[in-house]
Amino acid sequence: MKYSTLRVISIASATVLLASCGNEEPAMPQLSFEEALQEQLIQAKSGDVITIPAGVHEITRSLSLNVSGVTIAGAGIDTAVLSFKNQVQGAEGLLISANDFVIRDLAIEDTIGDALKINESNNVQILRVRTEWTNGPLSTNGAYGIYPVQSNNVLIDEAVAIGASDAGIYVGQSSQIIVRNSRAEYNVAGIEIENSTFADVHDNVTTNNTGGILVFDLPNLPVQGGRNTRVYRNQIFANNTGNFAPEGNIVAGVPAGTGLMIMANDNIEVFENNFEDNNSANVLIVSYLINEIPITDPNYDPFPEAIYLHNNQYTGGGEKPDSEPLALLQAATGQPLPDIIWDGMLSEGKTAADALCFSEAADTSFVSLDASNGFAQPVFDATAHDCAFPRLAEISMSLSSQ
Repeated sequence: MKYSTLRVISIASATVLLASCGNEEPAMPQLSFEEALQEQLIQAKSGDVITIPAGVHEITRSLSLNVSGVTIAGAGIDTAVLSFKNQVQGAEGLLISANDFVIRDLAIEDTIGDALKINESNNVQILRVRTEWTNGPLSTNGAYGIYPVQSNNVLIDEAVAIGASDAGIYVGQSSQIIVRNSRAEYNVAGIEIENSTFADVHDNVTTNNTGGILVFDLPNLPVQGGRNTRVYRNQIFANNTGNFAPEGNIVAGVPAGTGLMIMANDNIEVFENNFEDNNSANVLIVSYLINEIPITDPNYDPFPEAIYLHNNQYTGGGEKPDSEPLALLQAATGQPLPDIIWDGMLSEGKTAADALCFSEAADTSFVSLDASNGFAQPVFDATAHDCAFPRLAEISMSLSSQ
């Protein structure tokens, strides 16, 4: 009979002091919860399950793991809390660089920097994890809540992200991504897919962020060419929190009241979402040039192309734009801004239909801002965009269930 090599390691049991008796050597001093957890992470072996019991556990220094095949399992997303409120060392709360990693059923609160960073890892599952800064949306909060970067096969499911000064749920420079059944609230960006390929973002709730969902491609990063993202069946409503990103961050330019913003990304399919009461724009599609930041990367393509919107629902929105060009347009028309806003910028030789197609209800409104000509002649006629792109394939991955 073969026995499993899996070890279940309880941090609670690791902190118990064994009493000495007879002539035995005195017991070693009892480890604190933080010391015991650090020790288990350092000594972890593939197959280990490190358990986090219910309670608020104070952590003062960054935690890290670089052993593959490990699971960190808490007692519940709201009951097993790693609190970094008194953190004195480290740039993150928990830093992972390991393949076949699972983290589930716990919360990470009030880190100095990023809450949960996953770096250069394959086959990652983030399940029922909450990251939160508990004092509300402040520029002094950490930049990212859940933060996989340069990773492959990433599943984020039933997560909660609150209060990040950049993005609550962020996946960057990665491929084969699923973000589903999650909630992002009171972040600058609720969910952000950046410089990544082959992502499905679906059945999420984003509300009370500055921007609900962002799909960006930026220059001067090791991985570029963001494309093939599907955004579908999400509830994207009332993302009207003032932008609290530190000055100089790219997301500091996201207008408060943005539902979905697509910038310089290609082959994006947006369908069956509910957009409601996003005060600047329910959907905003722009070139990187809208930032008026010089591009020094010769390989970077700043224009979004092959953006396909269909079967979405739009209610309200566009009534209090947080952007000078958008506010001027609203003042000129005396009406709420249209449901779909495109800056109108095109790569040389491309047509409007190369950039954007949509098949929406007849009452869906649209404007092309004519940004390349100083917003001189906005176009409200959507005839040029009455077209369709091929449907994108569903993202699937084989990961063990947890």
